[in-house]
Amino acid sequence: MRPSIFLLLLLVSTIAFEIPGFGKQTISVVAEETDYNEVPVTALVPNPGKTSGVIVLKTSKGELVPCQSEVVPEGLRITWIVRNLKKGERRTYTVVQVDDRFAVPGKLVRLRDTEGSVAVLIGGSLFTSYIYTGAPKPYCYPIIGPSGGRVTRNYPMQVVPGETTDHPHHRSFWFAHGDVNGVDFWSEKPEAGKIVHRKFEALESGPVFAKICSLNDWVGPDGKKVCEDKRELRFYNTSSGRLMDFEITIRATEGPVKFGDTKEGTMGIRVASSMDVDKGQGHILSSRGEKDGSAWGKQAEWCDYYGPVNAKTVGIAVFDHSSSFRHPTYWHVRTYGLFAANPFGLHDFKNDKKLDGSHTIPAGGEITFRYRIFIHKGDPDSAGVAAAYSAYANPPKIEVGE
Repeated sequence: MRPSIFLLLLLVSTIAFEIPGFGKQTISVVAEETDYNEVPVTALVPNPGKTSGVIVLKTSKGELVPCQSEVVPEGLRITWIVRNLKKGERRTYTVVQVDDRFAVPGKLVRLRDTEGSVAVLIGGSLFTSYIYTGAPKPYCYPIIGPSGGRVTRNYPMQVVPGETTDHPHHRSFWFAHGDVNGVDFWSEKPEAGKIVHRKFEALESGPVFAKICSLNDWVGPDGKKVCEDKRELRFYNTSSGRLMDFEITIRATEGPVKFGDTKEGTMGIRVASSMDVDKGQGHILSSRGEKDGSAWGKQAEWCDYYGPVNAKTVGIAVFDHSSSFRHPTYWHVRTYGLFAANPFGLHDFKNDKKLDGSHTIPAGGEITFRYRIFIHKGDPDSAGVAAAYSAYANPPKIEVGE
């Protein structure tokens, strides 16, 4: 594992210095039309080449802000978290570096790679594990909410008294589809396909986020590869709930790939049984105002499934990015606890067999899906879910200058 460049500092602003090649590189963040409570932002600046310290951001008040930097073809991509930015406010930073001998480690998002899984720890506490062997598809389990309880169902990984045991293919958090070139990758029946982990392209830890980037092969029951995916999961260091970005690109490497029109898909979550509507005390709410059972099969920018876990109300909100395929997505969200974003199942969702929601990726082509998962305390109103989606869809304006 190669850690990202990271640093949390305490009272060390006196040892920050400009990076040769940057000049006085500044980045401004502007809240033009709304407030921003806690949102990841990214700026692209020129790459100064080799540096002799750790890159951080320095505010106009001399405070140092931890960030993470990634070298990309266009330059240096810097990511940090902006907190409490009010409407009309402009916050300006200078890009500096710090001698890492003065570094004081603080709360980090760390990855711990063990055989078959990668644990994600925020401030030393487990958030989730990305499990990539031992099942027909990769998945995240358990997922620990901001109140300390598990917000996804344990079954089939564990049998816990009081939990439901239907749909054993609902593994906490996963991505699959029920008809890909006629192969069922959604269920785990003997004749179903499998999504097989090939390799990791990146495993990175840091003060702002941890990143898992992997390549996976979609293999039919005959052993032949159907397509492949590249997926990236980012887990952010936030205080108001848990924030995770999930991006997946399906590549037609073996020829055309048809995602068929079926409700059985696609980005899935199985909520904790105490949160479901039927047997628990939970509720469903979409951005379009659809509630509980009426949210099924409807389009919406986001959807939230919330309810009690260990007697505390928590929720899982999923945001569909505007660049995702067929945005705003349709929601295969069931009152028994399934929570899935599925842009393909039109004839089921609209109860019209004449409709065809399938999509064929041409040979050599690809499609991308992007989602943000916001796991929060309280109901959607008290957690500010609509505002959190707005920050995702319309982040603050970034200005880079000298």
